[in-house]
Amino acid sequence: MEKVSKEQIADKFREIQAHICSELEAEDGKGRFESDHWERQQGGGGITRVLNKGGIIAKGGVAFSAVHGPTPEKILRKLKLEQADFFATGVSIVIHPISPMVPIIHMNIRYFEMSNGTYWFGGGIDLTPHYLDTADASYFHRELKTLCDTYHPEFYPRFKKWADDYFYLPHREETRGVGGIFFDRLVADEELSFHQLLSFVQGVGYLFPKLYRYFMAKNAKLPYGEEELQWQALRRGRYVEFNLVWDAGTKFGLDTNGRTESILMSMPPVAHWEYNQKPAPGSPEALTQEGLKKNRNWLNADS
Repeated sequence: MEKVSKEQIADKFREIQAHICSELEAEDGKGRFESDHWERQQGGGGITRVLNKGGIIAKGGVAFSAVHGPTPEKILRKLKLEQADFFATGVSIVIHPISPMVPIIHMNIRYFEMSNGTYWFGGGIDLTPHYLDTADASYFHRELKTLCDTYHPEFYPRFKKWADDYFYLPHREETRGVGGIFFDRLVADEELSFHQLLSFVQGVGYLFPKLYRYFMAKNAKLPYGEEELQWQALRRGRYVEFNLVWDAGTKFGLDTNGRTESILMSMPPVAHWEYNQKPAPGSPEALTQEGLKKNRNWLNADS
């Protein structure tokens, strides 16, 4: 079976973007995504679709890109690559809800190829609740494990640990949320073909709207007040800290002269910081903060 071309992969990713936007609009019930087509001066471009002030979603971005050109020296040094032109395509998503009872969610799937034959797949999906709900975390991880197990028994444990290590704020000694899966530089081998890896990455993309529609439907009508909104703003602040200080995707986009507005679409509409903020012992806020630790088994956390 012939290797799928980079243009075909980009088309598949563009279809995933359209499907996700349609599904999120259906669940939100009010908001509609606005499309912003853009071009990269050095080669390629993309479509950034953003929904603001919906019925459930405060701000959501679903970005598709397919960019190409000479690989910047900074990227070559960082990734230890030989000089060659590059092509990169992917879909990147961050959803910030109105309600603090609905979690923030992120997903990214990507394909990278160079003119010298180097290529790989990457991606990830993670959940960042404002308030920790172990039943939600267990559902999320069980769904991810089911998908991963379809392709390889080691995918879930390996990618789950990778997510725990990646979506981590060292300066806070806490994870960004309840994790999920993260993977990078996946290439075909004797166990999995190029087509199987592409199928897995597409599977992550198509699983995303199922997962988030579940949380939207389940949690959007839960009651909350000003105290919960203040906590939500602080948790959003943690999200900003990770994306601007630690996230490799943000750095890669900026280092490859990507479109700044699309790269920073992951920022929440409002975020707060308070000096030396400490939640009251035993409060839902304290239990949330204490529960965000590495290497926690979420599969049966609700039992």
